[in-house]
Amino acid sequence: MTRSVFGFLSRQPDRPELRDGTRLLRLPRNSDYNQWYRLRSESRAFLQPWEPLWRPDELTESAFRARVMRNTQEYACGLAVPFFLIHEADNQLMGGLTIGLIRRGVSQACMIGYWMGERFAGQGHMFAALQMAKPYIFKELELHRIEAACIPDNDKSIRLLERAGFEREGLLRGYLNINGQWRDHAIYSLLADVGPTAGKNFYS
Repeated sequence: MTRSVFGFLSRQPDRPELRDGTRLLRLPRNSDYNQWYRLRSESRAFLQPWEPLWRPDELTESAFRARVMRNTQEYACGLAVPFFLIHEADNQLMGGLTIGLIRRGVSQACMIGYWMGERFAGQGHMFAALQMAKPYIFKELELHRIEAACIPDNDKSIRLLERAGFEREGLLRGYLNINGQWRDHAIYSLLADVGPTAGKNFYS
């Protein structure tokens, strides 16, 4: 465990790395900028309908470095674990998965978000990333509940969550400003202990 900037002990190791033999989840680095820039640039039309509006400086190196610094600070404080998804054979950046809004105390919960470069979409990489992330969240971070919010007409994301064992709980009205509009989001969750199906929810 490492000590956060607030003085308490965080539950994360210094530099978490999750592997499945093909893919790697790790924290972003400044040296990732060129790959990140190319992937995000070529995938803009694919990603923009599901993301907040991109700022004019969104793809600049200075903005990326600021993002990495913010990610590092949030991780050190125990607030988030912002992973990049890497194809290990060629060290290729494919997307990202963030474990964010980590709450302790009586909640013990987090919110996950993810994105995938267009040329890597539909190949099972994000499902595999979720399979790596679930035991990390439940066992290493010792959280009880994983939440995910999804725009109701994002069929691919909904299928991904349901395949990964998440269950829909309801609708959050005007929840996030996506692509310039306040959009409703369906809220999905996965629990660490749900009776006899707990093991299935970890690894299925």
